Amino acid sequence: MTPTSAIGSVSFPGHVIKKDVANPEAVIAIQRQLNALGCGPVNENGLFTDDTTVAVKRFQMRFSDVEGHPLKVDGAVGPITWAALFGAEEVPRDATDSIATKAVDVARAEIGVTENPLGSNRGPRVDQYLRLAGLDPADGSFPWCAAFVYFCFNEAAKSEARANPVVKTAGVLDHWNRAERNGATRIKAADAVARPELVRRGQIFIMDFGSGAGHTGLIADVRAGKLITIEGNTNNGGSREGIGVFERTGRTIGSVNKGFIDYSAM
Repeated sequence: MTPTSAIGSVSFPGHVIKKDVANPEAVIAIQRQLNALGCGPVNENGLFTDDTTVAVKRFQMRFSDVEGHPLKVDGAVGPITWAALFGAEEVPRDATDSIATKAVDVARAEIGVTENPLGSNRGPRVDQYLRLAGLDPADGSFPWCAAFVYFCFNEAAKSEARANPVVKTAGVLDHWNRAERNGATRIKAADAVARPELVRRGQIFIMDFGSGAGHTGLIADVRAGKLITIEGNTNNGGSREGIGVFERTGRTIGSVNKGFIDYSAM
């Protein structure tokens, strides 16, 4: 259960609060809540020093996130720990309206599409994704998560009678490498972890598994620091070798090791 805030409504400041970060108002709120929950004692002085780090870790060991999962015990207060401290409603959800968010609506309508036969990287709809991204599905067995992302943006672009801004490719890392040339913004993984407010609905996450292998999908929402994603060529467990289009709730900003691509300003 998420604790009740001892000091009323306290909105997440948009960046990770941790040792030596200067944000006295946010730090005092954290310190007061930690003391109220018996995770102190800690001085309520607005300075995030070692005693506050220890108290945060104590909280993270004793409490779960808003979905009941264990918190990462790192002594830092990012959006997930903030939501656990003060409530999920204190971590704002993004509501930007753009071609990127329209692509999310397209993706949501595709949930439930599966390969036919399963495990083949083929099927009437899967073949359509691949052809649109420039591949002939009859030429081999191709991973199609990036092609799915391209399809979703293409449908959104058609609805506005404009060109698709996304790089035309079925390659996850090829998309990452070429995205800025198409005018998109790339957010590197380390920057996203440090400033979680940068990550929002409609962006594309990129994961790198080495040797040219990757996985990608669309961010449908960000809730209390957790990513709600819609992904092609996956399954409920988040595999990059899956069987269909699924909505997933298992990823966090920190679990995305390459970064995020943002076309919302285009």
